Amino acid sequence: MKFLNFLFGKRATTPAAAPANAAPAKRILHIVASPRGADSQSSKLAHAYLEAAKAENPNVVIDVLDLWEADLPEFDGDKAAAKMTFFGVGEMDGQRQTAWDQIVAITDRFTSADEYVLSVPMWNGGIPYRLKQYIDIITQPGLTFGFGPEEGYFGLLKDKTARVFYTAGVYAPGADAKYGEDYHSAYLTWWLELIGVKEIKVVRFQPSLMTADQAGDQSAAVQRSSALAQAAK
Repeated sequence: MKFLNFLFGKRATTPAAAPANAAPAKRILHIVASPRGADSQSSKLAHAYLEAAKAENPNVVIDVLDLWEADLPEFDGDKAAAKMTFFGVGEMDGQRQTAWDQIVAITDRFTSADEYVLSVPMWNGGIPYRLKQYIDIITQPGLTFGFGPEEGYFGLLKDKTARVFYTAGVYAPGADAKYGEDYHSAYLTWWLELIGVKEIKVVRFQPSLMTADQAGDQSAAVQRSSALAQAAK
């Protein structure tokens, strides 16, 4: 039964449905993947978008998750063992259930959002390790994805959107491979689609260093970020 639940994407906890006549405010989760604070180029783009989104819809609720300040647990043996019970391996005993409850709590914050805003610098061709740790915590069977022998993996999130702001010092799309490869946006797009996020809009400021007009390129990227929110109204 546990494995069947996993196959069909069922989860143990289901949020209470809102009243039919309720019109809840849009919830945006801003996931900050750069540790550079106010100096972060990717965060500057995300802030421009969020400011414009707030101007367009003053009722929007913005939840900021700074991955460098968040207390992210290690995905250790107990959590891995708890995850494997959904595949029919082992039993969900008390210790594993406690570990799994921690995962569910973190994931619920993610799944309760309507839109995801990610500010993501390129690190060594990929994403910062704190973002990868967060993704490994919340990408769980029955919570964000399911699996079936015939259909394979499928996302459990419905009607979610993502706005992703990418920066890189040297890499740029279409540049010679000697300036880097993109395992950055390619990975995040794959992951978002895996969990069911289909509407993904992207703004890039790449490269942010190897450019003849850094200030001008940055200003243009900020303008594109603001316009993205305005276009959504």
